Amino acid sequence: MEFFEVLEKRYSCRDFKDKEVEQELIDKILEAGRLSPTAVNFQPERIYVCKSKEILEKLKTACKYTFNAGLIFVIAYNTKEAWVRKSDDRGFGMVDATIVTTNMMNAITALGLGSCFVCSMHEDKVEEILGLPENIKVLALLPTGYPNEVKKHNTRKDIKEIVEYR
Repeated sequence: MEFFEVLEKRYSCRDFKDKEVEQELIDKILEAGRLSPTAVNFQPERIYVCKSKEILEKLKTACKYTFNAGLIFVIAYNTKEAWVRKSDDRGFGMVDATIVTTNMMNAITALGLGSCFVCSMHEDKVEEILGLPENIKVLALLPTGYPNEVKKHNTRKDIKEIVEYR
């Protein structure tokens, strides 16, 4: 699938088949995340591959938007490793983790799978379920799998509504 075709076909999949995602595909998705650009190449992202029934059930207690996916990537970042901008002391771990998530979503689409970027959760509960240390902060869950039905990309605003030339 060509790059722009991936962008046009990616949508938030909320209904998955009861079919396990092969390890080969998981590895490709993880590689897409690993290759993502991060501020100063500090690579503070942490990706947790959740596919055991026990962990998936526990994640449902922290997030109602798991869509019964048999695979959920939890994307987080290490606050101690993230670049901090000197002018305002703003850490960029969340931005880096978002870029990683986006690359992973696009890879998922290119591989014929579906995913949904989920930020509506109790991140402290997810961190507790996964046994994460205090310096690891969860950004998103990425339920992933084979879509029950492939849908069209949602409509987007016209380019003139979001772009200004100066």
